[in-house]
Amino acid sequence: MKIAAIVGSNRQSSYNMKLVRFLQARYTDKVEIEILPIDQLPFYNQDEELNPPVIVNEIKNKIQVSDGVLIATPEYNSSISGMLKNALDWFSRVEQVMVNKPTMIIGASMGIMGTIRAQMQLRQILNSPGIGALTLPGNEVFIGAIQNKMDEQGRLTDEPTIQFMDTVLGNFIEWAEKTKVFS
Repeated sequence: MKIAAIVGSNRQSSYNMKLVRFLQARYTDKVEIEILPIDQLPFYNQDEELNPPVIVNEIKNKIQVSDGVLIATPEYNSSISGMLKNALDWFSRVEQVMVNKPTMIIGASMGIMGTIRAQMQLRQILNSPGIGALTLPGNEVFIGAIQNKMDEQGRLTDEPTIQFMDTVLGNFIEWAEKTKVFS
């Protein structure tokens, strides 16, 4: 199974990027996770949507051929990042590559609530016309106090969190496989 991963932070030491890299390494026998370079996308411009920059088409194509999408969102001021919103704006126009695409949302932050508010907003965006991504209800990942659950190399070390990730990623893979029948 091929998963296109979108990390909504361009911070050098992003916990969400570290989390996706951990998943990439841990589940190589189950999924191929490719992290998409959304930090290279220009600001969305409707004047360019019919003839977008090459990087826009490259990333949209990777989403289109994937079996699912993994979005790791940080939380900035109770919201998703501008970088993530910009990417979703590009993905919702013309080809609309997210429509009916199985999508899993995860998020980690240093706060105790994880990224719960950003994820609530992200779910609304993913349900909007033009995006229409499919998300598995109840398969939610809000990792709080992430700084206490990773080692200095960015590996997840908290065993309950690792077991939880095993469960939710397994749920997502099984569900995404089942949705192939309908697409």
